[in-house]
This record gives sequence, structure tokens and C-alpha cells, in this order.
Amino acid sequence: MSATLRLTGPLHDGLVAMATSPIEAGAVLLAYQVVTDTGDVILLGDELIAVPEEAYEVRTDRALQITSDGYIHALKTARDRGAMALWVHSHPGNRAIPRPSIHDRGVNDQLEPLFGDRTETDQYGYLVVSHDGDALTFAGELSGLVTTPITRLSAIGDRWIFRPAYDSRAGADRALFDRNIRAFGDGIQSTISSLTVAIVGSGGTGSATAEQLARLGVRSFILIDPDTLSDSNTTRVYGSTPDDVGRAKVDVLGDHLERIADGVHTTRIQGTILTERIARTLMGADVVFGCTDDNAGRLRLSRLPYYYLIPVIDCGVQIPSDDQGVIAGVFGRVTTLHPSAACLICRDRIDLTLAEAETRSADEQQRLEKEGYAPALPGVEPAVVTFTTLVAATAVSELLERLVGYGDTPTPSELILYIHDRTLRGNIEDPHPGHYCDPTIRRVGTDLEMFVGLNWTS
Repeated sequence: MSATLRLTGPLHDGLVAMATSPIEAGAVLLAYQVVTDTGDVILLGDELIAVPEEAYEVRTDRALQITSDGYIHALKTARDRGAMALWVHSHPGNRAIPRPSIHDRGVNDQLEPLFGDRTETDQYGYLVVSHDGDALTFAGELSGLVTTPITRLSAIGDRWIFRPAYDSRAGADRALFDRNIRAFGDGIQSTISSLTVAIVGSGGTGSATAEQLARLGVRSFILIDPDTLSDSNTTRVYGSTPDDVGRAKVDVLGDHLERIADGVHTTRIQGTILTERIARTLMGADVVFGCTDDNAGRLRLSRLPYYYLIPVIDCGVQIPSDDQGVIAGVFGRVTTLHPSAACLICRDRIDLTLAEAETRSADEQQRLEKEGYAPALPGVEPAVVTFTTLVAATAVSELLERLVGYGDTPTPSELILYIHDRTLRGNIEDPHPGHYCDPTIRRVGTDLEMFVGLNWTS
């Protein structure tokens, strides 16, 4: 068992400010605890409440002592929200070691029963932060009902940070990834190799995305697709051959990825994220690529960043034609979803009427179509391997941009490929006020009764 702490960009910035202070600083981090199907713990950061200045009795570059007024209000807030509380303090100085000292461990022993009782969670956690240049370093642990070290931290904003705890082993195969490291450095390559990436849709775009990620260094995949491989799929699905026709797409792709490199592990789910049980498996992913062409699936993916701080890169290809069947253009789209960015609904990228129709049984949908109460579902759309591969490459490049930051700022949250015009255009869309993606509306930890705030069918 291990724990990952997920934060928004502003929460991460708050920890960096603490870590870079010349004197010790203290705060209480409110978080929601989620246990995945694999038994790992996800901590969803909600708010960082700093110790008030008047609560410090001693505060130097080597020592910290506060009164109970420094955290009692924060514990009450945590209880009211149903959150747990982590005690956070800093070890000042560049490259200071964030391991807890003997004194720190004594404080933790004193705070654990108090924090667990006052928040009514019987759970406690601590985090020690420092910095190495501009990078946050940390060590932490949970104790109580769940006891485990906090081994990873992610921060999702305009830039994406995935960082191991101070004493965690991390590194990249320098010989294998020499060309990547020459471009982006050891740190980025280590980050890529540590990611668990979910790919929803194992067709033309999804398989091209997965292959590029595996060759970049990703070693852990969650593959989700309900379908089996057809004859026409072999013209686009990477790793497929005519002998694979009839096999589950996730198995065709999973076998292919595991042949590409040693250490690649694929979790394969033949099913649809319209099922809550399958959708919940995405909570164990660091990043999700949406490579599905259905509106109902996109509707669900669109909510993950705002409820679970999991960034989603959604992509698609469209080749519209006129009444005579003449192609009117070739378009690609890559939309990057994260807290503070507009969701797919605010961008009008989801047809809500079709999304509802896609969740109905075939018999019910046919009946409603005949009665004129539901739109007809679209048929098989055209697809060409060069276009799906181009969009996949653009999507994977967006992941690199969020990790490395080599492009312009502010970073566009959507790219539209006018492939027929050989043009690429970026845009930034703000969330609609009051919508679930509005950063002023708290969504983290609020879906206890309905996963990501939606009703689910069995």
C-alpha cells in the first residue's frame, strides 16, 4: 500500500511558499481520502490553512512551537467538510532534508489522537516540506485507520508535477532513453516512467497514443474498451494483424505494448466507462487520454479533473462530408482538461442529447426514434490511420508540454487541427460561472453519494 497526494496548482504553490520561507512555517492541509480498487490511497487536497501569526510561540529557522489556536479552527473546518487533516511544517533551507526529526515524531505522536478525534475520522497525517531550487521536496505518512507512507505528490494546474517522496527511489534508464534525456533531462524522463496512464478507447487514436507513450517510457497502463477487433480496425489499430480479428481490442493493444519494452504492465478492462465500476478504475490513473468517440463517455471523462484532480486529454478526429459525400474537411481536436480549465460541456464539445441516447438500451432507443422522441444515433464514422496518428501525436505532445513547459504561456487548453488546411490553432476557454468546472465551486470530496456527481445505471 502507498499513498499519493493530489493537489491543485494553487495548493502546490502554497506548499512551495512554506518550503522556501527562511523560517519554519506550519499549516493544516485538509484532504479527502480515497482507496482505489488496488488498495492504494489517494489524498485529494482541499485547502491549506496556515497557522495564524499570533499562534506561534517559537519560530526560527531551526525550531517551531505553536499553541493549539494554530490548528483547532482548521480541525473544525475539516470535521464540517468530512475531511481529514494533515499537519504540515517546513524545514527551511535549499536542499534541507525533509525527513521528520526526533522532535517532529514526538509532535506527531501528540497530534495523532487529537487530529483523529477532532475531525471524527480517526485518521492523521503529516507532511514535511523543503525545496531543492524551485522544486518542492517532501516526506509524509498517514497513521490511524490507514497507515502508509505518502510516496508521491501530484500538482495539476497549467503545468503538471508528479514528484516522488524524498527517500523514494526514482530514475530513468539513461541508455534506453538517451535521446529523450538529451531533450528534457533526467527528471522529466523519471516522471514519465513513474506515470500510470489510462487510455479510454483502444482503436486507431488510442492505440497510436499508447504506442507513443510506451516508447516515451510510460510503463503502467489502464486500457478500457468494450469492443473486439474487426477487419477494418486492422487498418488503424497499432499492433494488430488479421489474425487478431475477433479478439478484445484491449488484449490486442495490451499484448503489443508489453512486447515493446520490458517492464510494461497493462491492466485490461473489456467494458465501458458508462458503468460506474469500470469508471472508478480511472481513479488509479495519473493521466487519462480520452480516445472514445461517444458523447456519453466524454461526459463522464469531463468530470474527473474537477472531482478527483486527474487531468484528461480528450481527442478526436472528424471527417465531415456534404450531401453528395464530398469531404468538407479533415479536423482533429485535442482538449486538455484540468482544474481551472473549461470542461467539454462549457466548450460545447459534447452533444448532451446524443449522450443521453447512447446510454439507452438498443430497443428503447429504436422505439424513441420511431416515435420521434430521440435523435438517431450516428452510424460508423470515417477514419484514416494518418489522421488518427497525427491527433494521437498531438495529444502525447500536450502531455510533454504540461510536464516540460516548452511552449508559450498561457498554454492553450485546446488545439484544433485543420488538417486539410495544414493549420493548427490553439484556444483558451474559461469555465462557465457556477458550472462544475468553475474553480470557485468546491467539487473535490463532494461526490460521496453519486460518483462524479452523476447517476449511474447498472
